[in-house]
Amino acid sequence: MCTTCGCAGDGATIDAADGHGHGHDHGHAHDHGHDHGHGHDHAHGHADGLLDYGAGPARAHAPGLSQARMVEIERSILSKNDGFAAANRARLARDGVLALNLLAGPGAGKTTLLVDTLRRIDGAMPAAVIEGDQQTSNDAERIRATGVPAVQVNTGKGCHLDAHMVGHAMEHLHLAPGGVLFVENVGNLVCPAAFDLGEHCRVTLLSVTEGEDKPLKYPDIFQNADLVLLTKTDLLPHLEVDMATLEANVTRVAPTARVLRVSTRTGEGMADWLDWLSAQRHALLSGLAAEAEARAALLRAAE
Repeated sequence: MCTTCGCAGDGATIDAADGHGHGHDHGHAHDHGHDHGHGHDHAHGHADGLLDYGAGPARAHAPGLSQARMVEIERSILSKNDGFAAANRARLARDGVLALNLLAGPGAGKTTLLVDTLRRIDGAMPAAVIEGDQQTSNDAERIRATGVPAVQVNTGKGCHLDAHMVGHAMEHLHLAPGGVLFVENVGNLVCPAAFDLGEHCRVTLLSVTEGEDKPLKYPDIFQNADLVLLTKTDLLPHLEVDMATLEANVTRVAPTARVLRVSTRTGEGMADWLDWLSAQRHALLSGLAAEAEARAALLRAAE
């Protein structure tokens, strides 16, 4: 897992479509040896033919590293990332910009949802997009075709975006006050869940083609979600999917998350998704206005 092996940022580049693509050393690479021998100290459970390498305190396994060492490395990496995330969050708050972190496995429909969303918004609220992929700028080009600015972040061998990458990408975007920044994370059901990007909300997408048990198999990506979108519902007539079971599994893992069924082909759920988005934006702007008024009142009282 990235938080123990430190793969974040290897070969990462940012393409802002302005001729200023460049690479970044994100400081997450660690010089360490891996002893692949089988005499190692790690925790894992044994039960009825199950080898559970997520049973120890690190909830992961890396050859040659003890559980204690993995926990130490994870805390170091995440602590550094959290500092960058706090800076991103402060900048977004200063500018009054709502940031959403979109997470899902490959092919769940993140970019398709974004393209349809941006077309439906059609300038009603300012928007910008940060696209995360290991390689290519295909998704950013699809976003730019809608007229919305997008920055492509290629992570190389890294399997998720981190807050440092997002901070650099934000420098290449004009984030209009009252606007929305969509961050489409790398398609991965595991590692992106561990990294705070400074976002206000997390939106996890799950295609109905992926099966009812995905929330139970990959709980971390769902646990901190504010909203779960069950995508590609237009395919349900052709699938043997029990939607009641799927939704129950999402709720079991993420009891506070709202769950919506959506399809960009039929339009199912898109109005509800846009209403949710508008409500989050309104809540953010109302909260920032209230904070500004409270500060002004304190200043008046001090005069």
